[in-house]
Amino acid sequence: MPNLTPQPQSAAPLIPPASQPLPFQVRGLSGIMGAEVLGLDLAQPIDDATRDAIYDAFLTHQALVFRKQNLSKAQQVEFTKRFGPLEAHIDSNRGADIPEVHIVSNLGSDGKPSGKMGATAWHTDKSYRTAPSLATLLHAIHTPPAGGETCFANMYAAYEALPAARQAELAELRVVHSWELSRIKAGGSLATEAEIRSAPPVSHPLVRTHPDTGRKCLYMGEHACYIEGRPMEEGQALLQELEAYATQPRFVFQHQWQDGDLLMWDNRCLLHRAASNFDVGRIPRVLHRTCLRGAPTF
Repeated sequence: MPNLTPQPQSAAPLIPPASQPLPFQVRGLSGIMGAEVLGLDLAQPIDDATRDAIYDAFLTHQALVFRKQNLSKAQQVEFTKRFGPLEAHIDSNRGADIPEVHIVSNLGSDGKPSGKMGATAWHTDKSYRTAPSLATLLHAIHTPPAGGETCFANMYAAYEALPAARQAELAELRVVHSWELSRIKAGGSLATEAEIRSAPPVSHPLVRTHPDTGRKCLYMGEHACYIEGRPMEEGQALLQELEAYATQPRFVFQHQWQDGDLLMWDNRCLLHRAASNFDVGRIPRVLHRTCLRGAPTF
């Protein structure tokens, strides 16, 4: 797929995705990141030129939303596969009819809103893997009329806003990401022995070079548990300080869901979290998730 170094964004104008005519347009959603892709029905197969133009827009804007998509799970899987191999989900898969699709939901076993929300802490998907996730795709099945946003923090922008001396200092550090320790930190169900064997702790650079754009960004989040070579408490304090800095409003974009949205974002340069600012015990929030396997960090 083509490499494309992101350029400054405009919040409003339509941007042609390529020099050759293609069946969609791209509209920037904010000055920090995010864009709408207009004119595509993703239930239909896409050709290579369209796929490559989508990927170029994805690298430029870091997150793309395709509105009013009516996709089966199988169709979502097929669209995702056009960009590479899918990543398996480590925990028990609630979308067992198609294992590649994970159901992100606040519903209980009775099919009613449970009052519980997952993934409200800032994180990047599957950073506990040696080759972390490239991208996540979420398809909105039922969403709140207001609230329940997915929030994104732009780690390019956060890194680039740091003083040069601070950038150089952080570039020397590596961070241990652990599924087991992040489960403990989150206070949720503990990782099973099988999950720990599947995803042992792994080290990544704190300052990551994006493999497609060559830009540097901070790489951390909920699964980042401590700094290699530093006392645990000291490393955790540094990670907390950096997360608080990198998730300031000036670096954040919030996506307000509409039913039918398919949202595709770059896990290599973004943190994300779900907002629980709606009646979680009464209003359903159900999305279908697929993930693209990435490459080792460097």
